[in-house]
Amino acid sequence: MLTSLQQNSGLIRSLIRREIELKYQGSALGLGWYVLSNLATLAIYTVAFGSILNVRWPGRSLAAGEGGLGGFAVMIFSGLIAFNLVAECLNRAPTLLVANPNYVKKVVFPLEILPIVTLGAALFNAAIAFLVLLAMCFLTGIWPAMTAIAAPLTILPLIPILLGISWFLASLGVYLRDISQIVPLLTTVLLFLGPVFFPLSSIPDSVRPFALMNPVTLPIEEMRKALFLGIWPDAILLSFQFAIGLVIAWLGYMWFQQTRRGFADVL
Repeated sequence: MLTSLQQNSGLIRSLIRREIELKYQGSALGLGWYVLSNLATLAIYTVAFGSILNVRWPGRSLAAGEGGLGGFAVMIFSGLIAFNLVAECLNRAPTLLVANPNYVKKVVFPLEILPIVTLGAALFNAAIAFLVLLAMCFLTGIWPAMTAIAAPLTILPLIPILLGISWFLASLGVYLRDISQIVPLLTTVLLFLGPVFFPLSSIPDSVRPFALMNPVTLPIEEMRKALFLGIWPDAILLSFQFAIGLVIAWLGYMWFQQTRRGFADVL
């Protein structure tokens, strides 16, 4: 797996750059749409939950909990950064090979890099979203703690997890086309069964074990602590999740390699 990544590093970088540029190619704003789309997402959730439904972040231990509507907005958006990264990778994974039959029929093309390209583009969008979050914090007067410099590190455990699952779904999507309809439903479950719109402490005890199994739960909780509480991310917990992610990545890669022989015949 690592050998393949190293040998194709140049191709991966080129395809990620192409993926980012093609998304809004020909539009007036170009890459500016990455910023605008994140701002629009922030505004929609803020108005829907904070203004119309008049929801406020529970508790006053977090700085954003005392910031009214602006505080609620940054708390929601910080959770959406991790979730959107997961959703973008998983929702696209089942159609990665189906949508690129020309790559599949090229014997020399390393198909295993396609999920990596999708992940790279999603990480770029997550980086833009994080900058938008910091700008929102400054505009609302909610100053991030010094530990905010470590906040992006909380995303690292998601990288091997997403790669492993994406390899599995990309392969499965070739043989079972219905999987592309099922995965978006499952990502919606991850959205509402995780601490995106509320802290983990607000989840009932009967449901909390399922929330803890959600891969986005730990990164979201640790990111918020680093951003607003001044608490450094828990290196032990994040390392444990990263280790589990490496196992998932290896299993997903092995599944992909074992099933790739029939891709060209099916497509």
